[in-house]
Amino acid sequence: MNSSTKTKARRRRSSSLMYTEPAESMEHISDQAALPNLNAEWVNSKGAWMIHFVLIVVLKIFYDILPIKLSQEVSWTLTNLSYMLGSYIMFHWVRGTPFEFNSGAYDNLNMWEQIDNGDQYTPSKKFLLSVPIILFLVSTHYTHYDLTFFTINFLATVAVVIPKLPALHRLRLVIFSGDPNDR
Repeated sequence: MNSSTKTKARRRRSSSLMYTEPAESMEHISDQAALPNLNAEWVNSKGAWMIHFVLIVVLKIFYDILPIKLSQEVSWTLTNLSYMLGSYIMFHWVRGTPFEFNSGAYDNLNMWEQIDNGDQYTPSKKFLLSVPIILFLVSTHYTHYDLTFFTINFLATVAVVIPKLPALHRLRLVIFSGDPNDR
């Protein structure tokens, strides 16, 4: 077994469940600085924060007008779950940008890591962290603190809030992101 095979085998074993995305190369850093990142710049645009509340209201109305009569508890829980699922997919699951003008400079970063060039505790990131928490509190109130609905809403909120924490910046779970050696 040569040394490159040993290194590869050792890396696979040590990163079987979790790995840290390596730092950007100088080429990627210069590509990122060359042009604005349109994938993440909209978060700081006028009206971008309001769309979250609009989406939540639209989801709530959608679940209320379904032909199947849902209770308010179920309606609020489905609203919470839908927003959390969409938020997780948009900010933490999908990597890269849909635009081809940046030479793949952001291909290894999800949208949360691209916002404000990865800086933590910016106004945008604070807002995006607070929306799921506020929605959890509202949905918990309107489900009358029922233990089952509370547990479902709490787990959905935790699944969205935990990846936003600075300690998890560039940290990937292989079960959600795929093996880094397969890319």
